[in-house]
Amino acid sequence: MGEGLAEEVLVVPREILEAVGMFQGFCSDVSRYLPALLDPANTSWRTRATVEEDPSFKQLIPYCVLRWRDSSGEARFFAYTRGGGQQETRLRAKRSLGIGGHISSIDGEHGDDRSYDSGMRRELAEEVAIEGAYESSCVGLINDDATPVGSVHLGIVHVLDLERAEVASREADLVEGGFHSLAELQADRERFETWSQIALDALAAGGLS
Repeated sequence: MGEGLAEEVLVVPREILEAVGMFQGFCSDVSRYLPALLDPANTSWRTRATVEEDPSFKQLIPYCVLRWRDSSGEARFFAYTRGGGQQETRLRAKRSLGIGGHISSIDGEHGDDRSYDSGMRRELAEEVAIEGAYESSCVGLINDDATPVGSVHLGIVHVLDLERAEVASREADLVEGGFHSLAELQADRERFETWSQIALDALAAGGLS
């Protein structure tokens, strides 16, 4: 997950999000938000330690949901548990639906969609090994100002439709990974971290198609 609190991460001022339109929870209006959020005139690289407790900036986080359809056509989603070594202590031992992390300055000097795409792919490759092809689509954003973690992060949600249900963890702190039906995940909803609960609710409402 990068170089820890000393790494420089991609951020956007909260006022940019507010100018486009503040929201709580899930928003599917990608075309309204992403041009402003990934505009190099609005983004900057800042030391992670300085922004982890500063809600005047939003750290941009790709949040990738892995989906596979079985032989009957039913959608199944990859979920896992964050182990005890998880760097973000506020999320340890929680179940999660999304794969992703901070966009780091190692991902490129541009601070725009090129840096963002490079960072998303790096985070995926660091955390999981996906066998087979997949198609990716950006389906929305997650904002949760009701929690300390959420107040300093903004999730950009991608759904990856996988050719095969073959995903293996590449990190010791990503455990108990596997594919589950939406009904199974909803039954276990209270064990999931807040962003995943928001994503599960969006899935149930048909918002991540």
